Amino acid sequence: MTDNDASRLAKRPRVSTEEVIAGTRTVHADVKVESDKVRYSSSYIDALYSYQHTRVKEVGATGKDGDGEVKVVMAQPSTQLFHFRTERHARKLGLMQVGWGGNNGSTVTAAILASRHGISWSTRQGKVQPNYNGSIVHSSTLRVGFDSDGSDVFVPVRSMVPMAHADELVLSGWDIAGENLHDAMVRAQVLDPDLIERLKEVASDLTPLAAAFDPNFIAKNQLPRANNVIHGSKQQQLEQLRKDIRDFKLKHDLGYVAVVWTGNSERYSDTTGGQLDTDQGLLDAIAANHAEVSPSTLYAVAAVLEGCAYINGSPQNTFVPGCVELAQKHGAMICGDDFKSGQTKMKSVLADYLVSCGVKIKTMVTYNHLGNNDMYQLTDEVMWKPKSASKSRVIEDIAQSNGLLYKRDELPDHVVVVKYVPFLGDSKRDVSEYTSEAFLNSHYTTIMHNSALDSILCAPLIVDLAILAELFDRVRLRQLPPDEPSSSQFGKHDDAQEFHKMHSVMSVLGFFMKIPLTPPGEPIINALNRQRGCIDNMLRALVGLPPENHLLLASKIGAVHQ
Repeated sequence: MTDNDASRLAKRPRVSTEEVIAGTRTVHADVKVESDKVRYSSSYIDALYSYQHTRVKEVGATGKDGDGEVKVVMAQPSTQLFHFRTERHARKLGLMQVGWGGNNGSTVTAAILASRHGISWSTRQGKVQPNYNGSIVHSSTLRVGFDSDGSDVFVPVRSMVPMAHADELVLSGWDIAGENLHDAMVRAQVLDPDLIERLKEVASDLTPLAAAFDPNFIAKNQLPRANNVIHGSKQQQLEQLRKDIRDFKLKHDLGYVAVVWTGNSERYSDTTGGQLDTDQGLLDAIAANHAEVSPSTLYAVAAVLEGCAYINGSPQNTFVPGCVELAQKHGAMICGDDFKSGQTKMKSVLADYLVSCGVKIKTMVTYNHLGNNDMYQLTDEVMWKPKSASKSRVIEDIAQSNGLLYKRDELPDHVVVVKYVPFLGDSKRDVSEYTSEAFLNSHYTTIMHNSALDSILCAPLIVDLAILAELFDRVRLRQLPPDEPSSSQFGKHDDAQEFHKMHSVMSVLGFFMKIPLTPPGEPIINALNRQRGCIDNMLRALVGLPPENHLLLASKIGAVHQ
């Protein structure tokens, strides 16, 4: 037999017991750093962190070759010293979902309720228990270092610094449809029937708040569902949303709230008039009932003014310039745009793999078809435009990172097709074909088929985004003088410079987004490994650990592990 059944099915070690090799293991324990650059108190984790980076500039020509002028790229290593201060206690966290009764919102709710109440349920494969698979906070690890035997040691992501737990999230939200969450779960047809039945008692008591509403921003096929809306001007809707948030925080004694848009896409707002370009201009436009202020922007403004995080899980331009400026002014955390959960996430992996291997992708043809309500509203051509843009742009930085394969502004021919197939419901099917130029111009074709419940892919992202937004809102930092040694300088600098928050635009969470919103001057990164590395290295920085570089230099030069 030409297969590996002998080793695959064997109940014995796959290597000789006499052979000692370095391995990999996961340790289920909190991380505490032993260093004079890190200090733990009852309230804070303080860490001095040397941020080493490289600035690049191109200087004049030094010669000629067959390809034309040759420039010298001057690489200038640079180091900045930062003091991070992270509050050690995660606050009681509320999650308010816009579109709470939709497929995504009801699936998140089901997972949290099932886990919190220890509810198991029957499937065709037998009885199953709830889990948070797909969540990097709850079901993923990161490498800390290696032990004395040379083994890589990994720990759960959430054990690096204190984070909220999904089981403890307090739930609320808005929806244009007024059905309770149990009925929403039944309508969505995402969950196993036995789970829905077992959740009936706790889910039936959860009812969405009336939602901000403007029929000009949604597909006409959604209008029949709109029986639970706030009436009045946009200013009146904004004030009601702010009251909803305040009442929610007060009722549950919450320390922080994350507002997440989990609903359908809106059409783009027309910002050409300039009225939405500044924070005051936006507030004035809301007061004037300006036609191009979208409901999603009203939610974002309400969240910002109430000191909450706002996360945009759809592709519309919620974060008009005035909204971003308002968030910065109030120190509120924002993140967007459009959840990256299925086919697009695979694109940002496979395209990065091919291009980094020196293979030139020439065409990418991708098909999606499913039958949930999100896809139904995309049958309206106006609503399809934002989604088309977000799906199409995900590989731009990957292609442009390899100027040997792609000329400036050259991109693969990228075709995106989505179709509404009602029979499939939330079950998303996607087929992708990548045709590339390989060695000696030969063609290399990769075809991939995926099938999954769309909301099952999105739900853990919503959980992670809320938890990580709360964490990064607890972080304070300050830059220290460049000539100071990176040693025990806490006492010297404790009062020398005021701490400030991280930038309001949480580009560190770009891993979760198709079109990551970035602060001014920061490039958009779509390659998934770079995005995940950013999260891991940010968590390492908060406890004073250097970024992961995978060099493992000690073993490569023959040094003994210490």
